Amino acid sequence: MDLPRRKSNRLPEYDYSAPGVYFVTVCTHDRRCILSRITVGADALGGLRLQLTDIGKTVEQYILSTDRIPGCRVDKYVIMPNHIHMLLRIDSDDTHSENGPPRVSAPTVSEAVGALKRLVNREIGHDIWQRSFHEHVIRNENDYREIWEYIENNPAKWAEDRYYA
Repeated sequence: MDLPRRKSNRLPEYDYSAPGVYFVTVCTHDRRCILSRITVGADALGGLRLQLTDIGKTVEQYILSTDRIPGCRVDKYVIMPNHIHMLLRIDSDDTHSENGPPRVSAPTVSEAVGALKRLVNREIGHDIWQRSFHEHVIRNENDYREIWEYIENNPAKWAEDRYYA
């Protein structure tokens, strides 16, 4: 029996190893709510509180360490109960010099996300992620601002989120 072919959500002709900013969403396996809890309480989320689980704290630790990867950093992120959103910046490689150490190239989006997933899995001792991830190429400053606000407001809209369990 032939399985249906997955529709690619990638832009045709776009070089995903090119410098740029990408909106990345990574879900947990079976969309299990193991990363955080959103509870009622007084804080900046309009009466809601985002509380990371131990697994969520591990995810955050590795998100915050992406700036140690040459040419890679996370500008904004949120760790929801069963998924994470990130604005992932891949910069051009300017980490080498004529007489310096060998050139280290910036990772592709897939390499950066794959590394994050592997490091978290290794730290907690088992695989928690779904097989793939979703990315959106940020095309301009307005797109960047809209995604930034979406990430900022995502916890307050958890009950309306398509990943809500």
